[in-house]
Amino acid sequence: MSAPRVILDTSVLIGESAPADVEAAISVVSLAELHYGTLLAAGDSDELARRTARLARVEATFEPLPVTTDVAREWGRLAAAVRTRGAQPRKRQLDLLIAATAVREQVPLLTHDIQDFAIIDDLVEVRQP
Repeated sequence: MSAPRVILDTSVLIGESAPADVEAAISVVSLAELHYGTLLAAGDSDELARRTARLARVEATFEPLPVTTDVAREWGRLAAAVRTRGAQPRKRQLDLLIAATAVREQVPLLTHDIQDFAIIDDLVEVRQP
């Protein structure tokens, strides 16, 4: 029996430990967030070294899933749902792209930030690692 397939949110990639017993994939959006976070640490050499090492491990481990036309279409559906439910999708654009990737891949999204997805928890399966 193979391990369940999941999409890892960026919060899991920067967490203390990797989730066990899962076949994991990531969105290219998480890779972009990690690059951004690494550049933000440029003023602190120790933090820059930690983030650079983490980024190198992630890049060596995963072939990120792209933002395709289907993912973009799903993002639009999720963003519209967030808006009609009274929240602002602009504040959640990257999270919604990662969630849209999980929906298109028909797999759960593993995140440490479940509350970020509560407004659409009926549209995307969200789990803690």
